[in-house]
Amino acid sequence: MNIKRKSATAVAGKGQQSTRPEDERLPIGSSFAYGFQHVLTMYGGIVAVPLIVGQAAGLPPADIGILIAAALFMGGLATILQTVGIPFFGSQLPLVQGVSFAGVATMVAIVTTGGGIQSVFGAVIVSAAIGLLIAPVFSKIVRFFPPVVTGTVITTIGLTLMPVAANWAMGGNRRAENYGNIENIGLAAITLVLVLVLSKLGNATISRLSILLAMVIGTLVAVATGMANFSKVGQGPIAAFPTPFHLGAPTFEIAAIISMLIVVLVILTETMADILAVGEIVGTKVDSKRIAAGLRADMGSSLIAPVFGSFTQSAFAQNVGLVAVTKIKSRYVVAAGGVILVILGLLPVLGRVVAAVPTAVLGGAGIVLFGTVAASGIRTLAKVEYKNNMNLIIVATSIGFGMIPIAAPAFYDKFPDWFATIFHSGISSAAVMAILLNLLFNHLKAGNSENQSVFVAGTGRVIKEEDLACLEHGDRYENGKLIDCNGNEVKIASRSDGEPH
Repeated sequence: MNIKRKSATAVAGKGQQSTRPEDERLPIGSSFAYGFQHVLTMYGGIVAVPLIVGQAAGLPPADIGILIAAALFMGGLATILQTVGIPFFGSQLPLVQGVSFAGVATMVAIVTTGGGIQSVFGAVIVSAAIGLLIAPVFSKIVRFFPPVVTGTVITTIGLTLMPVAANWAMGGNRRAENYGNIENIGLAAITLVLVLVLSKLGNATISRLSILLAMVIGTLVAVATGMANFSKVGQGPIAAFPTPFHLGAPTFEIAAIISMLIVVLVILTETMADILAVGEIVGTKVDSKRIAAGLRADMGSSLIAPVFGSFTQSAFAQNVGLVAVTKIKSRYVVAAGGVILVILGLLPVLGRVVAAVPTAVLGGAGIVLFGTVAASGIRTLAKVEYKNNMNLIIVATSIGFGMIPIAAPAFYDKFPDWFATIFHSGISSAAVMAILLNLLFNHLKAGNSENQSVFVAGTGRVIKEEDLACLEHGDRYENGKLIDCNGNEVKIASRSDGEPH
């Protein structure tokens, strides 16, 4: 192990930097194929926000189409900024950016109370500028995100996304007559089975492309059964560039700005959680400097977005799951997805093709994607020490708190708007609770005692059976050495020295 580290350092000394997992470069064709998987995974989410806000604002279909094109265009630019990065901007991690769903309720409230879409744009500009200024402050609290916090948040991200997958599997549109019928759920089930079968195949390329291939095959099944409609693909312009301030110049109202500022704080919290989550999945170092650069990319792109008719940008949690499923850790793959998003924003006809993919197909794939995020969080929680501390109750309380908005969506309806905005997100709820409880029990230790709670019962040391398989009768462990029955020392090899990776 030491030899490998020295050689890496020596190479770095000759002008080459040691490679990080996320810096891997795949062939261009593979990069765009895997990048297209990311686009398909987040497409439904990125177009939902402009569709909802545009309808609430009473905009005609043509203007709503402009909002959707702008969302794709800005999502692509923000993704490229986040993955490729420039000085002080971009975490250089495989994170897909897009319009944040956290601000939907607030933006709908602004447009329906007389502010109009222009007031939303103004509020986004000001709140994003403030978010850009405070991003470094947020990044400094990374030391308060040990595995007990990050594992809890990652698990909650996956669990809170499951209703999204279920809604997609049922058809996506709750008002539609066929919502939740057996055809939609059956199509989702077919897609899910395809993902599992293709993942099991021996060919590594097919396995890694299982999500994309399952979506394509699922769409073909939908076409054959009359569940997909591509007739509207040819309607509308083929190419169009987002026009600055096409829907009017932004207006600035104090109430709208304060409301959006709360949303920005939520977005900063969620994006930081996503950065930590993808860093854990990729297996790379994520420090406060890197988090700050990622948050600046979030806020910088949000600041520019209203110019082209879009809204606040944030990292998409569902794409973190795709990284975990495919094991493709390259940030350049996600950057290729960003390029595709930009092209979709400039070529509405391609966007209409992707939009024609049945939502039920996305739902089948989403079950695997979002479940993988939760599984990654559980794996992180397995690293936590639970003996003689309150870590177990921190995890239990935080996940339970994060599940409240999912189990009872109307739970916070009677609370003040600012409070409801923050805690209506299960991710934010779990993150806030985990951080506060970690501070209370693991940093402010005054009053703590040994075996503080009945909740630590049964959390003592556990040794796996396979770890004992290599031992022989009479072996013993003394003073850091393994001694056999004859008194001879048995060499203990590290994983990198004794086992192939």
